Amino acid sequence: MTVLGRKLQNSLYLVFALIWTLSAAGYVSVSAVTSKSSGYQLIETSIGGNGSINTQSANYKAQESGAIIGVGTSVGTNYQVKAGHETTGAPALSFAILSANPSFGSFSPTSTSTATSQFAVIDYTSYGYVVQIFGSPPTNAYGHQITPLSTNASPTVGQEQYGLNLVANTDPTNFGANPNFGQFGTGDVATNYNTPNSFRFDNGDEIAYAPKSSGETIYTISYIVDVSNLTPGGQYVSTQNIVCTGTY
Repeated sequence: MTVLGRKLQNSLYLVFALIWTLSAAGYVSVSAVTSKSSGYQLIETSIGGNGSINTQSANYKAQESGAIIGVGTSVGTNYQVKAGHETTGAPALSFAILSANPSFGSFSPTSTSTATSQFAVIDYTSYGYVVQIFGSPPTNAYGHQITPLSTNASPTVGQEQYGLNLVANTDPTNFGANPNFGQFGTGDVATNYNTPNSFRFDNGDEIAYAPKSSGETIYTISYIVDVSNLTPGGQYVSTQNIVCTGTY
């Protein structure tokens, strides 16, 4: 498709910075105590090869424990317990970009262009994390930016716009995916990015989070671009950083 005598070509390279931060602010040292309630008490530190699994009563439940390294988390309003026999109190946040160079192909004013990328987060012993996205919308060599969606909207063919979400979509086609929680994953998509077929991009927005320690959660970012007949031609590139921060 030729617009203003120049072919609209696009290779949108999202250069994600592997940035993560763990803040020690608000950290409180705690010690282990006997697991008990008004009608239940567990004295043993270990039961069998896998420890205590689904230990519960009417007033208490320790749901997961596995082998010597420990898996799973038991969480209440005022406490958090990592299961297993050999665990460390040191917090750890693992963050990885799984696909960092999505490409839209060629833009067209008669159809919506789509692309996807993925990242993964594992969070150990902190009280969750938040994920933010920073950067600019696709921009050509002459400085023209595809208009970002500052409020949520559906794809509109022929109207210049750029946006993203982190869920499975059916419009303009079936693309994207809901978070893959794997084993013991507890993450979720932030408000404004959790509605199918609704897209947005606002620099610095929170796009995902977890309210407590979490196993691996894989997130899929779904992108859309629409252009008009007046959108200048050229190669459009976007550089974006994803920042994952542990919370306490």
